[in-house]
Amino acid sequence: MPKSKRSKLVSLTKVEKKTREHKSAMMEHVKENADKWKYCWLFEVGAMRNAHLKTVRNLWKGSARIFFSRSALLAKALGTTPEEEHRMGIHKLAKQIEGQVGLLFTDTEPEEVIEWFADFAQPDFARAGNLASRTVILPAGPVMMHHSDPPVPFPHDEDPQLRRLGLTTKMERGVPTLQAPHKLCHKGKVLTAEQAQLLKLTGEKMVTFRVGLIARWDAATGEVTQVEGPRLTQDEIIPGDAEDEGAMSE
Repeated sequence: MPKSKRSKLVSLTKVEKKTREHKSAMMEHVKENADKWKYCWLFEVGAMRNAHLKTVRNLWKGSARIFFSRSALLAKALGTTPEEEHRMGIHKLAKQIEGQVGLLFTDTEPEEVIEWFADFAQPDFARAGNLASRTVILPAGPVMMHHSDPPVPFPHDEDPQLRRLGLTTKMERGVPTLQAPHKLCHKGKVLTAEQAQLLKLTGEKMVTFRVGLIARWDAATGEVTQVEGPRLTQDEIIPGDAEDEGAMSE
């Protein structure tokens, strides 16, 4: 007779053991890379998006190793006290690990690393909870999709969705049309889920994925140097995509 498709009970001890082993393995990987590379950088991420962080990893493949996991796990791996630190002086970096941050191990000289990340930025769509970076007003007339070049009107079958999201449209010649200008969002105001979806549908990008360097540890001296310049703002580092533990450790 066929096997039952009903859910089977899974022993919690097995799940707990796997999680514990995974965390231990991750900490060992962090320690191994602390032994291997000349520098360890602590960085934060603005407008976190998995795809963009993966791009960073790919561009640095072979010349760096990136870890983006739970901050407590990364800090514990490095050691947060002189007695626990894995390498001389690295506890001064570990003590700064909190929030949505990661580690980058590399032999590339600091000037080049700073210059590279200062130039790397990827515009993206805002999420609910982000602050609108500018006021967006949709003009009267056909509602346009700016993903296309040149922009094209929304098709007729998208009209119900546009209405659900708050637009008061009327069908004219088979095209969703606004009879009057519509203020989609106001600069500095928190975006709702509906506003964020409309911004995405119309092609308006309001946030920028960027990596902000915080500090670096030098294996040769054990010194930790803070990176000059302003940190990313709280508006920029509002959580975006979630990362699995170790997902960015390759």
